[in-house]
Amino acid sequence: MTTSRLDLSAAPGRPVPHTGSPVDTGGPRILLDTPEFVADPHSAYREMRGRHGSLVPIELSPGVPATLVIGYHTALQILNDPDHFPADPRTWQRAVPEDCPVRPIMQWYPNVIRSAGSAHLRYRQAFSAAFDQVDLHALHTTVEKIAVPLINNFCESGSADLVSQYAFPLAFEVLNRMVGCSADLGQRVATGMAALFDTVNAAWGLEHLSRALMELVQLRRAEPGDDFTSRLAHHPAKLTDEEMLYNLIVFYGGGIEPQQNLISNTLLLMITDDRFGGDMLGGSMSTRDALDEVLFKDPPMANFSITYPRQPILIDNTWLPAHQPVVVSLAACNNDPVIEGGDRTGNRSHLAWGAGPHACPARTVAYLVVQDAIDQLLDTLPEIVLAVDPSEITWRPGPFHRAMAALPVTFPSTPRLNLV
Repeated sequence: MTTSRLDLSAAPGRPVPHTGSPVDTGGPRILLDTPEFVADPHSAYREMRGRHGSLVPIELSPGVPATLVIGYHTALQILNDPDHFPADPRTWQRAVPEDCPVRPIMQWYPNVIRSAGSAHLRYRQAFSAAFDQVDLHALHTTVEKIAVPLINNFCESGSADLVSQYAFPLAFEVLNRMVGCSADLGQRVATGMAALFDTVNAAWGLEHLSRALMELVQLRRAEPGDDFTSRLAHHPAKLTDEEMLYNLIVFYGGGIEPQQNLISNTLLLMITDDRFGGDMLGGSMSTRDALDEVLFKDPPMANFSITYPRQPILIDNTWLPAHQPVVVSLAACNNDPVIEGGDRTGNRSHLAWGAGPHACPARTVAYLVVQDAIDQLLDTLPEIVLAVDPSEITWRPGPFHRAMAALPVTFPSTPRLNLV
């Protein structure tokens, strides 16, 4: 692919057009938020790779252009270069309508994932300190105490939807307890977060979520406890109420949606794939191995880690325009033929947690919660099977996540467990 020289006569502050850039291919962009893409994203990624290489011109929503990174090594280069690829979207969003469906989840907030430089470092230090104080032994007990009543709600019936009856309520209740949130506030948070990620009623979701979390912030400033919110509120970084609010949104956003999807996506693999079924029964494969396979093949956040180049930049012989979103396809990068091949058991080089200064700081906590949730369910219901053909599983719309609408299963009726 050839590129042109910089057009120095271009208007100041505007992206400079370059031959070979995804911004001016002249052809249609690929819209991610379609039923066809959601139903079979891996076929779409393969077609993208054959046509465009590692950088693909896409639309996140109609009229919202972006570049999708589907090359593993290209993604690492971008994620480890925050000077050229900062996560601050403020210049981009000036030209994005307020009612754009993806704007609420992408726009700037004073939080750890939408900031750069010293601001990001300050938020990151507070976040990391709050996670470092999580008692993992106590968290294991918490997950078990939440899982058992949920399983008891359906174990005698012989059937369940593991998304709505198990993965979602477990993920969000674990977070509620970690942040010191009441059940009522937690339900309001979950409702707002679901709308935000689905991008259907995203603006309403953000408003609903914000009101609930601001109540939590005020409560934990006045009555601190041994919880994530109190640690953020009383950290030496001295986060303001607004900063507290938007960093708690990150905490919930990084907990409910990805953990729910990781639980259900891993369960789907384990109950439908003979390799895991046989190996699990034989004791040679662990739940952790199944988790890592899903994190490679179907990560819960398929397309995320969004950055906004400060200026036009040449990468992989392609010019990327300034201030236009560059979205890393964690799913496509993990399945890049350049790194595929061989047995991946024990291989955790996937990008599902991100990379660089914005890599997820909670992976240890997330692994524990998800693994404990899966083990508790399969220990209780070892003969669980999918109630429909795998091809009948439907996936929720949205350009960012990889999320089932439902995971219907059947199993022999099993007596209720004793509450722990």
